[in-house]
Amino acid sequence: MFHLHCTKKLLDRIKPDIAEPRQSDTALGNWYATVLLWKPQVALLVSERTLLPVLMPLAPVATIARRFPAQLALILKEHGVPSEFIAQEVWRMDQVRYAKTANRSVVGILNEFVKQAEFWLAAYAYEKGDDDDLLAISAKLADTPCSPLYKGPVSPDKALHQLVKTGAQT
Repeated sequence: MFHLHCTKKLLDRIKPDIAEPRQSDTALGNWYATVLLWKPQVALLVSERTLLPVLMPLAPVATIARRFPAQLALILKEHGVPSEFIAQEVWRMDQVRYAKTANRSVVGILNEFVKQAEFWLAAYAYEKGDDDDLLAISAKLADTPCSPLYKGPVSPDKALHQLVKTGAQT
């Protein structure tokens, strides 16, 4: 099970039952999500543990939690994560609990990624149905230095690889 902490803008669209924030069973921890008002609209999700960003089509919004594990698997594969780790992570995401945002630092990173994604959107000239661009933009965002990670691996992609490496050794 994983917890999806959504911005008010996204919660108003999904209208889910709100749970008390708890820790997810997944290696990547809780996820934070917001809406990007592109045409077509896109969801941006960020791992609380590694700050790994994942962009995916928003529509249909009611199924975002069911579609997210498959999109995450594509992103993890793009980053060269071993298939065993990916399978385990997706398997643990069989259920979702929605919650309000609780970590202001992650919300700040989410907002910063929204601004940077706008730049990469223009660079890639994203068009409807071109999910390869969303993967490419997600990968570019993951290469961004993030201040909450300065005590360790500086960018989300490096934090992901460190998590996978230490997780494989335990």
